[in-house]
Amino acid sequence: MDGPGSWAVVPHFSMPKATPSQSARLVRRVKISAIGCYVPPKKLTNADLEKMVDTNDDWIFARTGIRTRHIVEPGVATSDLSVEAAKLVLEQRNLKGSDIDTIIVCTVTPDMMFPSTACLVQDRLGATGAWGFDLIAACSGTVYGLTTGAQMIASGAQERVLVIGADTMSKIVDYQDRATCVLFGDAAGAVLLEPSEDPDLGLLDYINEVDGSGGHMLYMPAGGSRLPASPETLAARMHYVHQDGGQVFKYAVRKMSEVCVEILRRNGFTPEDVDILLLHQANGRIISAVADKLGMPENKAINIIEEYGNTTGATIPLAAREVLNNGRLKKGDLVVMCAVGAGLTAGAALWRWAY
Repeated sequence: MDGPGSWAVVPHFSMPKATPSQSARLVRRVKISAIGCYVPPKKLTNADLEKMVDTNDDWIFARTGIRTRHIVEPGVATSDLSVEAAKLVLEQRNLKGSDIDTIIVCTVTPDMMFPSTACLVQDRLGATGAWGFDLIAACSGTVYGLTTGAQMIASGAQERVLVIGADTMSKIVDYQDRATCVLFGDAAGAVLLEPSEDPDLGLLDYINEVDGSGGHMLYMPAGGSRLPASPETLAARMHYVHQDGGQVFKYAVRKMSEVCVEILRRNGFTPEDVDILLLHQANGRIISAVADKLGMPENKAINIIEEYGNTTGATIPLAAREVLNNGRLKKGDLVVMCAVGAGLTAGAALWRWAY
């Protein structure tokens, strides 16, 4: 391919001219055909957190825009949420698990290091014949997963790719750290990708980036090969999320604004052309700041963080479900998805909505 988001096939060596049927398999528009979300019923309110750490509702809401987050019960894992969200997608499309070709689970809270959560989901869905993997890009994971899955379909290699953004952040949040424990909740969002019958509808372009120099700003220090679990890492509370909130805030506002402007510019659009802006739901002030930088009215930048908090991989599917359910997202709308996450990772995807 001749660049990110390009749909042209450019041969770099001598090859036979493709027949029309072969060409069709190499260049296909890809659409989102269904979205299903699952949120655990248990709620953790700001009032509950007041009893756990030195904080209060006014402090939390003023700085984050969050009043409630949902968290799993003990023994419930990321795969459990993923399966529930995936079942909703299959039901919407009247499909069986065996109709799925690929499963991509975008998560930083896998059930275990191995096997992948995608393997666990594949088995429970009865997705015989499907293959899959976990994708770790933190809050940008679902954007990365959607663009990865879309390329599989655009190439003709796959017909249906199930992308699941799911996290049980309550398992890795330190409820003694008021700076991080107020932010995160648990949820899963499943998105089905299929070929678009209309060449004008579907994924138009994407941008994905990493800047590893900022990895220290948001990370979980221990539990990997560098610092495997030990009495010392446990005592130092190194198996929880650690974040430099101020630096992450500044980077998120700047980078999300930049990639949104760039993906629109190179496709001949301006922020005024956007119907719905689906930003990662990390902080209400970040959402407002990005909308302001883009010169967009805040009602176009969807904000559902008050109810759910930051659900990491699930935030963009949750936001999309919200505007679908209330009738604000319609066929033909121009939609931008954008996220920034630990890594530091960043991504944007431009869609002409297909249903």
